[in-house]
Amino acid sequence: MSKMLAEFIGTFTLVLFGCGSAVLGGFDNVGQLGISIAFGGAIIAMAYGIGSISGCHVNPAVSLAAFIAGRMNGRDMVTYWVAQFAGALAAAAVLAVVSGQTTNLGQNGFGPGYLGEFSMQSALLFEIVMTALFVIVILGSTSEKAPAGFAGVAIGVTLAVIHIVGIQVTGVSVNPARSFGPAVLVGGPALAHLWLFFVAPAIGAVIGALLYRVRLLA
Repeated sequence: MSKMLAEFIGTFTLVLFGCGSAVLGGFDNVGQLGISIAFGGAIIAMAYGIGSISGCHVNPAVSLAAFIAGRMNGRDMVTYWVAQFAGALAAAAVLAVVSGQTTNLGQNGFGPGYLGEFSMQSALLFEIVMTALFVIVILGSTSEKAPAGFAGVAIGVTLAVIHIVGIQVTGVSVNPARSFGPAVLVGGPALAHLWLFFVAPAIGAVIGALLYRVRLLA
């Protein structure tokens, strides 16, 4: 239960801080760099806040990667997923209540009318590649051979840089739970596009994790 609670709180914080920076801070005021820092900073904070309890996955794709890499069992993975999706939905609900609307909760998307209006193919490729790289950083920085105490910083900085590069493409997911919470409440195109933010991060997670599983990276 402590691990589930930690993952709930961690994912809640990630979505509240990250999406909240755009929804409550305002994209025009905070800017793409500010939003990127909010997502990265939330991960750094939670890595040191709950990392010792659950490992601070706060991302179903990361839990999937940990399972494939042999670092967690299937039962724990599913338990983490439940907590992560619940935490993301709760954070989106808080943002909806505070902002008084459900049209913009920091939802992910692609295509005409969404930020840079990148195509579905571009969005799919971006999310696969970035999730794979993100997973590689996570598994590498938390391995026994990595310098102790720096994983949270490495992971947070990586997430921030991914956002700097890709906010205009998809709003950046690399995390199905982060996409799920806002999309469920916003509905419409955000909900219709949600499949991509489940499929692409899953593929990316498998690619990154297999590099460790087969010991090409070890």
